[in-house]
Amino acid sequence: MNISTPDLCDEHGDAVQVAAPVFRHYGAVRQFSGAVATVKCFEDNSKVGEMLKADGKGRVLLVDGGASPRRSLLGDKLVTQALENNWAGIIVYGYIRDVEDIAGMDVGVMAMGTVPRKTGKRGEGRVNIPLDVAGLKAKPGDYIYADGSGVILAEKSLLP
Repeated sequence: MNISTPDLCDEHGDAVQVAAPVFRHYGAVRQFSGAVATVKCFEDNSKVGEMLKADGKGRVLLVDGGASPRRSLLGDKLVTQALENNWAGIIVYGYIRDVEDIAGMDVGVMAMGTVPRKTGKRGEGRVNIPLDVAGLKAKPGDYIYADGSGVILAEKSLLP
């Protein structure tokens, strides 16, 4: 599917929110979209793993990691789970690792940057709650669109 966030912004104007330009692409898929599922966590990716083990149904997981550069919230093992479980993409407001492996995986992955240190596993975090990240006020069920120009969010699907 060809996605153009500039075209969607032009067509839908104020009906879309535009993320601050803090995300970079890491996965092989550079254009992706889907209904939003959310995780809020800080230096503990337990809930990210739980979500990615479930059927993604073509959704995009938006992770609010508090922008912490100290721990990676996503690596190749979790991205493999996302791929196996039908997730369209993952956007992390935080940092990831194993980017050489992720680069060849057929799924959309965006994050602020990379750090090699893994997280703790304390089971902390919350899922399917509203998030306020990178200028986006997202709630589960909203629709997110990502391409080389950026990330946008709408309350409903903008594509046929």
